[in-house]
Amino acid sequence: MAKFELELPLEIIEQILRVEKDTEKIFGGMTKAGAEAAFENVKRNVPASWRNSKIMRCIKVTKTYKTPSDGGIATKVIISGYFKNRNGKKTPAPLVANVTEYGSSKQAKRPFFRKSFKKSEIEKAMLKAQEELSGGILSE
Repeated sequence: MAKFELELPLEIIEQILRVEKDTEKIFGGMTKAGAEAAFENVKRNVPASWRNSKIMRCIKVTKTYKTPSDGGIATKVIISGYFKNRNGKKTPAPLVANVTEYGSSKQAKRPFFRKSFKKSEIEKAMLKAQEELSGGILSE
């Protein structure tokens, strides 16, 4: 029976251990970078009537967190909270965003949120963050 042995240089083993130790930090930074890229696109794609309104304060990037169901690491772009509309009435931001995105019987849909999540831009930001956070170990 054939046998193969390989000894890795100590430097490579140290790099692997460092990446293993910093995995959560690296993945967290990657998801944060991807969410920031999507967030910038969302801000750019909102309807013109929203640009100078108080609803813009309701669009946020969450803190990076670990999902309880599967232990994954995530960061989200969300629309949450309330804002005062032009009539001074307190209005839920997610409701306004949903009606704008999907339309209603009185308003045509004007998608802005879904089209802001461009896979190539998000992946590019995440790969850049991966390389920076790993110290160049995890580069292409």
